[in-house]
Amino acid sequence: MQKFLDWLERVLTPMAKTIGENKYLIAIRDGFLLSTPLLIVGSLFLVLTNFPIPNWNETMSHILGDNWATMLNMPATASFDIMTILAVGGIGYSLAKQFKVDAMQAAIISLVAFFIVTPFTTLFTPEGSTEVYEVGSLPLRWMGSSGLFLGMVVALVATRLFVALLRKGWTIKMPEGVPPTVVQSFEALIPSFVIVTLFMIVNWLANLTSYGNLQEILFKFLQTPLLSLGNTLGAMIIAYLFLHFFWFFGINGSSVVGAVFNPILRALSVENLDAFKNGADIPNIITGQFQDMFATFGGGGSTLSLILVMILVCKSQRVKKLSQLSLVPGIFGINEPIIFGLPIVLNPVLLIPFALVPTINIIISYFCMELGLVNYTNGIQLPWTTPPIISGFLVSGWQASVLQALLILLGMAIYYPFIKVLDNQYLKEEAEAVQEEEEIDFDEFDFDDL
Repeated sequence: MQKFLDWLERVLTPMAKTIGENKYLIAIRDGFLLSTPLLIVGSLFLVLTNFPIPNWNETMSHILGDNWATMLNMPATASFDIMTILAVGGIGYSLAKQFKVDAMQAAIISLVAFFIVTPFTTLFTPEGSTEVYEVGSLPLRWMGSSGLFLGMVVALVATRLFVALLRKGWTIKMPEGVPPTVVQSFEALIPSFVIVTLFMIVNWLANLTSYGNLQEILFKFLQTPLLSLGNTLGAMIIAYLFLHFFWFFGINGSSVVGAVFNPILRALSVENLDAFKNGADIPNIITGQFQDMFATFGGGGSTLSLILVMILVCKSQRVKKLSQLSLVPGIFGINEPIIFGLPIVLNPVLLIPFALVPTINIIISYFCMELGLVNYTNGIQLPWTTPPIISGFLVSGWQASVLQALLILLGMAIYYPFIKVLDNQYLKEEAEAVQEEEEIDFDEFDFDDL
């Protein structure tokens, strides 16, 4: 095992170092870290809103009133649903700091550029009507994870253009004596005009297509390879490889893949439920419950296994603290703090286990059911936050609970060598940071002049 760990570290560490020194990937990483505390807080409120115990809604309605869920869900809505806005501003700010230009102006320009290519309309069908209206609004569909990939690209392009234009001297020079904030505002005027104009032209060209805007073009393009998927084991494996590939780039893979695949799974679940209620043989292995209860534990990538390994073996403060904060949300299937806080997005060290663990879970679970070792799922709809072990028992009996436990342990074993490589990298970074602080010689400062 140690030889494998040493080999893996020799292979992955140079790659991780190269990635860690790339300005653009650093900007993406730091941009996501901006929203990590809010995602953790939102996750906790999301668990409270969807707590998987019987009569939870009725009990909370009796205590807090009928609108209790809307009230408790607001912190999650206010963080998850505007994730892209936070990321765009954070990425622009971080990249500009690395190029040593006005970071705040870069963040603002990045946000404006993103809003230019985002439609300010929402489709709305009034209750009791079949007519669809286009309502002027800020569409939360693109402010959350569905618009994240385009947001990252826009932030990087807009900020890099801002840097290039400043270095070319395309600025308005102000006379001496003008306050620095005024100087910075006028320096950003011409670059801002150029960037806004370019993104306006891109948006105009996108509007000429049948899709109507750049967000829809990207979303439809990502869904196209998924349109031929069916209800077989091979189809589900392909769907999940796509799903985790999208997540690796910060795209909500569940939304992209689910738009095509979930209707199929839903129909198969209904068939199982009808058979279960009528006492007939349950027909389908692949169902919505199979996906929710056996493919991923703790969210995409089956990151509950990763969190448990982080808690048990990792030594860097960054990983340990994040794992402790992410454990409770992870138990209930919420893993945005890990996806964007560790991060897994654009992290090549974790790409292999992130896609491999759910795929292995699917294959093992399928054949356990095919061989009769575990019952087919009964089609009963459970809250998506139902923790593993409990969920397995409710949809497929005690054998399923045992299978879930074994799969979580197997996932821990797969994640272990990869997270150790990342943990060692973070340990070195923390040691270097401490050493830099210790090397500061305070004798050089003349405190009498302060």
